[in-house]
Amino acid sequence: MITWFLDQLLVKACPIVCIAKLMIVSHEGIFFMSCEDGTKALNKTGFSTPSNASSAGNNISFVTVFTIYNSSLNERADENASKLVVVGNASYSKEERSMATLNTFVNFIQVTMPESNVFILTDPASDLSISRDGVTVYPIEGEYSRDELMLQRIRSYIAFLEAKLQELSQGSGLISHYIFTDSDIAVVDDLGQIFFDFPNFHIALTFRNNKAQPLNSGFIAVRGTAEGILRAKEFLQKVLKIYKSKYMSASRMLGDQLALAWLVKSHPSFKMLRFSIAQPFHHNIRGISVLFLPCAKYNWTPPEGAGQFHGMPLDVKVVHFKGSRKRLMLEAWNFFHSHSDISDMLCLVLKSGRTKYDF
Repeated sequence: MITWFLDQLLVKACPIVCIAKLMIVSHEGIFFMSCEDGTKALNKTGFSTPSNASSAGNNISFVTVFTIYNSSLNERADENASKLVVVGNASYSKEERSMATLNTFVNFIQVTMPESNVFILTDPASDLSISRDGVTVYPIEGEYSRDELMLQRIRSYIAFLEAKLQELSQGSGLISHYIFTDSDIAVVDDLGQIFFDFPNFHIALTFRNNKAQPLNSGFIAVRGTAEGILRAKEFLQKVLKIYKSKYMSASRMLGDQLALAWLVKSHPSFKMLRFSIAQPFHHNIRGISVLFLPCAKYNWTPPEGAGQFHGMPLDVKVVHFKGSRKRLMLEAWNFFHSHSDISDMLCLVLKSGRTKYDF
């Protein structure tokens, strides 16, 4: 780790102005910004301008899997009366918290990439209903129980890609690139540049320096050409096959990530050492061009609890509020909605790094 100190620098943060010793820290090849006294700062001043990929006429669509587990009216009434949680000026039941997270996911996308679309893949039997411009609820048959949801997510991605490939074969018009994500992410910068800066990949994954789980399935980008969709579908079909044959004991959680890692690591020419350097790279996996993007930029998770490295990459594009961070996601959106300052909002996220913030 390399650290530079800038004494007595005026820092705007959260949302006060303070005098602090600013640290610019290099950690595993990524530059972070942090203040010694615990106040965090970023050099961002707002959202980026639309990417070349967008201006070139290619659309970007986000795709997520989401379902509501139906329950009786009496059960919902009991829950509403006993388990309400307050975030800001709003109170939420368990189901309402899930919907608030989904709507916040859409909010960030529509502010950061207003020309993009959102597809929500869901169980046809679900009560899910969302009426917003640019958002399509897309029912796909399958097994969406909690124990099977991660397995079904891959099946739903494959079914969606098959449908889009069929549309392309019928001459449906403009190419649309796809970014498959968890619904607990916040897109805080334009992602269209991925498809412009890296023109040769079929599918993109995010990686971190984690020996057991180097790949995170919460962000998968697919080039929207016929070749890109076909190869991405083939890749996910291989992942699904590995999942079912090796990791069904982890079908409720992590099985997809273990299967992704197995597929990549089992390729004879792949070197795991590449995951230790947080820079994008390509690799051909069984005839499929895979782009690997660092989680530190494209799938960054706020630190949780004391003793962890506290800082945020200067050019972070996606914040992933996974696990026990859902409440923080809603608080971050409420703050941004009130202040319209992305840098101050990201400071709020960093400032919460030493506390638990789940519902």
